[in-house]
Amino acid sequence: MSELGDEIVLRPRFKIGLDIDLESLKTTFDVKAKNPFSIKRLDEHVYLRFKKAQTDFWSPQLHLEMTSFEEGESTIHGVFGPNPTLWTFFIFLHFGIGTLFVILGVFAYSNYSLGHDVTLWMVGMGFLVAIWFALYAFGRLGKAKGRTQMNQLHSYLNELIQDIPKK
Repeated sequence: MSELGDEIVLRPRFKIGLDIDLESLKTTFDVKAKNPFSIKRLDEHVYLRFKKAQTDFWSPQLHLEMTSFEEGESTIHGVFGPNPTLWTFFIFLHFGIGTLFVILGVFAYSNYSLGHDVTLWMVGMGFLVAIWFALYAFGRLGKAKGRTQMNQLHSYLNELIQDIPKK
């Protein structure tokens, strides 16, 4: 399995092939998690997170999906992501700002067509663009802050599956 690169992508993904049947692989994740991690398994989906005491605003989680298409062979597909509540909040903010941008654009165009001053509308649109850039910078900062914990989650996964033969 390849190590995580230094590049920070939106939602880093990886795949691990294992020589084990799916049911045995599921039981690998039915263990009590060691500190500071928590494990939640729902059928073929596993969520590795940090316990509440060790989480901060930017703490990532690792979602694993286990699949098997051949007897005795399984694959783990992993995706790192932010806290779902935080992700939803960021999407809501982007939608809200985008909607306001379009509304201000419509008002600016209407006022321009009528020969009125559009300075206020254009300033508002510029302010929204500045907020978009600020959200982008804030998101990049958060990904950089969560990088250490993402590597810890990846190492813990490797520790859990270290005794399983890889393909």
